[in-house]
Amino acid sequence: MSHPGIGFKPERVYQSRAVRWGIFVGVAAMVAIGLVLLFLLTLATNNRELYERNYARLFLLNVVVAGLLVAVILWMVIRLAMRLRRGKFGSRLLVKLAAIFALVGFVPGLLIYVVSYQFVSRSIESWFDVKVEGALTAGLSLGRTALDTLANDLGNKTRTAAAQLSGTSDSSAALSLERLGEQLGASDIVLWSATGKLIASAGKSRFDINPDRPSSQQLRSARSQGVVTQVEGVEEGAESSAGGSAARIKAIALVPTPRIGLLDEARFLQVTEPIAPALVANAIAVQVANREYQERALGREGLRRMYIGTLTLSLFLAVFGAILLAVVLGNQLARPLLLLAEGVKQVAAGDLTPKAAVQGRDELGGLTRSFADMTGQLLEARRAVEASMDQVDRARANLQTILDNLTAGVIVLDSDGAILSSNPGATRILRAPMAAFEGRPLGAIPGLDAFAGNVLAQFDAFLGERNQHGLDHWQQSFELKVPALGMTHDTTTLVARGAILPDNTRLLVFDDISEIVSAQRAQAWGEVAQRLAHEIKNPLTPIQLSAERLEMKLAPKLAEPDVAVLVKSVKTIVDQVSAMKRLVNEFRDYARLPAAELQPLDLNALVLDVLHLYGNGNGNGNGTGDEGNPIRVELDPDSPLIRGDAQQLRQVIHNLLQNAQDATEARRSDGSSGQVQIRTQWVKPSGRVRLSVVDDGTGFPEHILKRAFEPYVTTKARGTGLGLAVVKKIADEHGARVEISNRLSDGVVRGAQVSLSFAMDNSPAA
Repeated sequence: MSHPGIGFKPERVYQSRAVRWGIFVGVAAMVAIGLVLLFLLTLATNNRELYERNYARLFLLNVVVAGLLVAVILWMVIRLAMRLRRGKFGSRLLVKLAAIFALVGFVPGLLIYVVSYQFVSRSIESWFDVKVEGALTAGLSLGRTALDTLANDLGNKTRTAAAQLSGTSDSSAALSLERLGEQLGASDIVLWSATGKLIASAGKSRFDINPDRPSSQQLRSARSQGVVTQVEGVEEGAESSAGGSAARIKAIALVPTPRIGLLDEARFLQVTEPIAPALVANAIAVQVANREYQERALGREGLRRMYIGTLTLSLFLAVFGAILLAVVLGNQLARPLLLLAEGVKQVAAGDLTPKAAVQGRDELGGLTRSFADMTGQLLEARRAVEASMDQVDRARANLQTILDNLTAGVIVLDSDGAILSSNPGATRILRAPMAAFEGRPLGAIPGLDAFAGNVLAQFDAFLGERNQHGLDHWQQSFELKVPALGMTHDTTTLVARGAILPDNTRLLVFDDISEIVSAQRAQAWGEVAQRLAHEIKNPLTPIQLSAERLEMKLAPKLAEPDVAVLVKSVKTIVDQVSAMKRLVNEFRDYARLPAAELQPLDLNALVLDVLHLYGNGNGNGNGTGDEGNPIRVELDPDSPLIRGDAQQLRQVIHNLLQNAQDATEARRSDGSSGQVQIRTQWVKPSGRVRLSVVDDGTGFPEHILKRAFEPYVTTKARGTGLGLAVVKKIADEHGARVEISNRLSDGVVRGAQVSLSFAMDNSPAA
């Protein structure tokens, strides 16, 4: 029976019902056969004829039943052995239970069998003891002697009475018979003729219409011997059939004839005397006992085989019953245990589906139901845990997505400074494969040893001050030298923040604020330039006018040598004022750079348009531009449109080309040859168009490279240092990334490269 709501398969239900019916039929057949055999044994033991007539059938029936029981026992043993060999779950338990029950039934049965066998063998032999046989024979002889004595006595009396009737006529014989009956104490007296004709009678026979006549043989014996006696009714069964009155002694004697004549007929006197009932009963009992004894003596070997066969059959029945009980009770005991064991095995394998239970009132049934309830609770708990884990996984996925898309870098360190995890922002900012260094110290990354030392020092200081000052984090800015894509090192300004996580790990969050610092510097320089342009430009015009007026007023009044000095001095003042005006105008232009108006723009066409100013208007990719300053052009024909301001980007290209030519010219002054290269490249994976200007000049010194985009930082003797600053500002307006680096070959600077990366135009076509 299954747990409510939990059912077995129909095949299993039918199979279990068939097994139960088979067991019931087997038990009923066993009991019926046992009763039949016991009944037949009882009848055969008490009835010699029945025993002799049905011995073969009983023996064959015992053999057949014993064979069937042996076959059933062997089948059950083979089935258990096959279950055990296949490794079917619970087979060992069933084998143990079957063995226990079989031993419990077989050992006592075998003991009883041995004792009964000895008892039967000895008892049967004791039945046929010599003394018993002699006593029965002596009793039988004693009975016969007593009866013979009575018969002889009656014969003598009858002969004497017959002699008294020798002179009596047939007509007066009846009276004489009455008198003789009283004298002899006989129950019946009859006088017969030689032909068997009744002459006269006294006693019971006179009331019989047809009294029993003596046989011719008896009459001849009486004629020859004078008297004949016969005992009747003492045979086995005579007493019961005649109600006890058939036991009697008959004596027939020849009545002497006084006259000798040919016509005289011989007469015979028959006297009947009853025998005492006690004597008859004893005689019959002795005969019966002697007959039974002889019968038993003749069939004692068969009787022994019968008893022993019945005992053997009883042993088989006991063993069969024990094994049957072992299977039935074993299944009853083992089924809940097997259900529990199978359920535990399934639960251990992770299967928490509803489990079957036994609907019994005993403790094992309650245990299976409790286990089924526990499994259901575990299933509900697992579902709750899985739901919670799904929520945790979703939250973790969301957190990971957030971390992956953060522009800031996030690193989790252990207490020794080893990297436990990091996000792509950390890889981008530090320009190092952080995932490849997980499990290793942060300082093991090339170029980050100083940064790692400073971070660990900040954590150590924070741990020392956290409890004292109640701090929950620390924050510090760092300047970090990171490798710039296979060239020289670039300086990155980081602001880092650290905290201790609940599991005692360390969280490091940092961001690249180089752009912010650069923008702040550009903004500061713009304000300075605007103020300088305002403060310096106002006095320049009066200075120039005053100098020109002095020349005009004093020139006619001075001598020739003095006039030359005056003209030269005034010219110097005017030239320097003009130079100052140009510088102030550049300051003003840098400070007042208008906002970019972004529109779809073909960068290749813009480059070719600018190159017209450098003598590269043919667009074939090669030209010289100014005399002796060759410019090489490589334009990617697959480059898509970008969003940009043509006027501002034209200024960017012009500034970069002008700087590249100046650097190349400086290298040529040393006797080296060089050229300037401008190229565009469509980087499809990133969806950006890259503009690069490369020269073979002297490159940038290390201290200039770090601050190349800051205003008033220049390597030219007469430069203002605003060219790259303007480029950086225009690039920021376009959302472009700017990179500057020296070109190295065998560790020697072979020039410089400035690159801008623009996003492609995604606006819908008009």
